[in-house]
Amino acid sequence: MSYLVLARKWRPQTFGDLIGQEHVCRTLQNAILSGRVAHAFLFTGARGVGKTSAARILAKALQCERGPVAEPCNNCPACDEITTGNSADVFEIDGASNTGVEDIRELRENIKYLPSRCRFKIFIIDEVHMLSTSAFNALLKTLEEPPPHVKFIFATTEPHKVPITILSRCQRFDFKRIPLPKIVDHLRTIVRQENVTVSDASLTAIARKGDGSLRDSLSTLDQVLAFCGDEVGDDEVLGILGVVDRRLLTETSRTVFSRDCRAALDIVARVDSCGYSMRQFCQELIEHFRNLTVIKVTQAPSELLDVAEGELEEIRHQADAVTLEDVRRHLSILLKAEAEMAVSGFTRLILELALLKMCTLVPVVPVGDILERLKALERGAGSAVHGKPARTARVDAPVALEEPRTPARVSPPASGGSGQAREGWAGFVSFVAGERKRLGAILEHGRPLRFTAECVEIGFPAGSFHLACLEDEESLTSLAEMAGRYWKSSPVVRVTPVSGEARDLPASVREKKNRETASRHRALEEAARKNEVVSAALNIFGGEIDEIEEIRQKTDTKEVKD
Repeated sequence: MSYLVLARKWRPQTFGDLIGQEHVCRTLQNAILSGRVAHAFLFTGARGVGKTSAARILAKALQCERGPVAEPCNNCPACDEITTGNSADVFEIDGASNTGVEDIRELRENIKYLPSRCRFKIFIIDEVHMLSTSAFNALLKTLEEPPPHVKFIFATTEPHKVPITILSRCQRFDFKRIPLPKIVDHLRTIVRQENVTVSDASLTAIARKGDGSLRDSLSTLDQVLAFCGDEVGDDEVLGILGVVDRRLLTETSRTVFSRDCRAALDIVARVDSCGYSMRQFCQELIEHFRNLTVIKVTQAPSELLDVAEGELEEIRHQADAVTLEDVRRHLSILLKAEAEMAVSGFTRLILELALLKMCTLVPVVPVGDILERLKALERGAGSAVHGKPARTARVDAPVALEEPRTPARVSPPASGGSGQAREGWAGFVSFVAGERKRLGAILEHGRPLRFTAECVEIGFPAGSFHLACLEDEESLTSLAEMAGRYWKSSPVVRVTPVSGEARDLPASVREKKNRETASRHRALEEAARKNEVVSAALNIFGGEIDEIEEIRQKTDTKEVKD
């Protein structure tokens, strides 16, 4: 008993049966109905997308006894003969085995005679790019001015190998890769007619294995049915096809986004134990992250993705939890790893390192968010300049009556006099720095407008960074608590914006330190100029003092024994 494979059994017999080539079908049907049928056609496209089938359907539409018609009847003798390959007026020639000039000369002799039964003599040459240069030259004149009863239909997967002189004499039709959903729908119809049970997940895996080719997908389905019988399991399909489980891809991306290094290494071990190619798995991951990118940047990603609906929802859920910049960085790592795998024998190591790098990537803050934060800070500073009320905080009682950590250097002022207040201010800054270095460093830039046991008012230049740092409730409350412990009372702490050019205000601790440093530097420079050796060197070499470094001499004490 002979078995007819699915690819032949379900071969399209009408234009309506062609899957995913609506643009070709419509053009050919309109040409037939309007009587504008060219003498030569060139069908190009990937393997298994319907080029030869379309050529046969076009031949039947032209030769049909009811026609020429837009759809062949498939019932008349002319249609039946073309379907079975027995028509005396339709010649199917394999360009790969008839490449010589003698074959074309024989064809030229044949076209001189009228068709025996039908309207036209139709020559279908498959893989026409395989013809030799001499054969193309022999065909050129005939193709330019053929007899009215002759039609040529060429099919090829490599149109760039066809001479331009041939291309210019043909109407070219580019056949597209068939979208994955259309292949899955067609396979679903076939398995229903064949009375076998195959899940949508398995059909999707089979269609993806076909890579846009319906014939390849049908051949793969034949292989799966031969292995599994009438009940097809998902795991069996993945095993026989040797393809990566799509669930493993989503699990990998989920692991990367959760930054779980151990789980990433476990996934690589599972890939190895399943017998998958590490490079193939990396390529599948690249496609998966490409799908994430498409979902992040488009409103209708289903038109650009060859994925099932259930998988699309899972990818969309993952895409909502990450930023486009993070996906782009992960994709760059995978692309680099795949390129390294092509020239290295350590594919597992490369994949492990790539996944670990992806898991340990430091999240980046988008530039837009940073700019928004800066604008918010500027708006806050601007409102402070235009009369924003001072921020105040007060504690009802000190939390703990602790002595200052440095009592020898810090002594709270006994009164609110100006001089004592300034000395007490430096001590308070030192006290705060001992408790919290960050607040102490900020207070060094503040001016003590009021510094008493009842009120501590600190001035900062309007719009300054230090003013913004103390405007939040946490910092202000902490400062008030430390002031209460310092004074052993409950002072009100107030932060006030002031003009940066006000010279009548008390100096900050930082300004006093800078003045002391500058004064000490001037004294050192003056002492250096008065030094005889330095003065002589400056006169001899005509130089100037560029930098002064203070050298502290160590005094050694020796014990003298009597």
